[in-house]
Amino acid sequence: MAFRRRTKSYPLFSQEFVIHNHADIGFCLVLCVLIGLMFEVTAKTAFLFILPQYNISVPTADSETVHYHYGPKDLVTILFYIFITIILHAVVQEYILDKISKRLHLSKVKHSKFNESGQLVVFHFTSVIWCFYVVVTEGYLTNPRSLWEDYPHVHLPFQVKFFYLCQLAYWLHALPELYFQKVRKEEIPRQLQYICLYLVHIAGAYLLNLSRLGLILLLLQYSTEFLFHTARLFYFADENNEKLAWAAVFGVTRLFILTLAVLAIGFGLARMENQAFDPEKGNFNTLFCRLCVLLLVCAAQAWLMWRFIHSQLRHWREYWNEQSAKRRVPATPRLPARLIKRESGYHENGVVKAENGTSPRTKKLKSP
Repeated sequence: MAFRRRTKSYPLFSQEFVIHNHADIGFCLVLCVLIGLMFEVTAKTAFLFILPQYNISVPTADSETVHYHYGPKDLVTILFYIFITIILHAVVQEYILDKISKRLHLSKVKHSKFNESGQLVVFHFTSVIWCFYVVVTEGYLTNPRSLWEDYPHVHLPFQVKFFYLCQLAYWLHALPELYFQKVRKEEIPRQLQYICLYLVHIAGAYLLNLSRLGLILLLLQYSTEFLFHTARLFYFADENNEKLAWAAVFGVTRLFILTLAVLAIGFGLARMENQAFDPEKGNFNTLFCRLCVLLLVCAAQAWLMWRFIHSQLRHWREYWNEQSAKRRVPATPRLPARLIKRESGYHENGVVKAENGTSPRTKKLKSP
């Protein structure tokens, strides 16, 4: 980060310079936006980066409340929070994960996975607390019918919209982090898969006005992922720690997500009166759209379950192969004692005596 000591200097704007100073570059860009708030000429543009746009006043019984809807200007806000996320990523990496990994003395492969799980533990823990707070304060848990009633949910509270913008910013920032963190080529396809999976689901719930259902599904998914990556960190610290808690919760979470998605989309939205396709009003409640969303959710859960079963079977196979290999190793055979041929008689003062007391007769060598 800024003002830290550099052990090695790189040419300006070279590849290594950008990789080692990307957080400082992002910090300078964020600082420029914050300085823009101080001047009246640039304040409007600076607020465009920092605050959610498209606010609208909705009258209530007592007064008016401010709600938001989405639009193209959200991309500018997401870009600003991408730089914020890059800075926070570097802070967690340098001041927490690097200090822990030095004590563990991990290999290169385990070091990469340790950094990945460490970053995701911090993110999932923060997201679970934030998402749970939003769900409780907005009353989505106490009133499950609100997930599909009054659809389309075009007008979003501030905290709901800001949560979605930050979620999109985090998963978009994960794409350049693959380059900044020098992730191994073998790990890139796997990480790209789950990054794109999160982006498609979060952006789909945001753009199709299924934000309430998306919050509940994210809460379930992030809780499971938090347990998994926490168990993974404990495993790297001590290989005797197994990931049994996460394995037990994983299948239950998949079942809950599928049940809730079918209940809200397949039954709740299907019984709503307004089922006309109207993108201007944000209404996507048609049979085709519902089938596409359900198919996407079911396919994603089936793919995750298949990967989970495949990995568990591989781990069990490796475990049993190790156990069987240990049983096959025979005990080291003992070498038989060498038989020493003793001459008949006994020893007396270092001279072999015959049984009758006389010394044995020495053989004479024949002369040639």
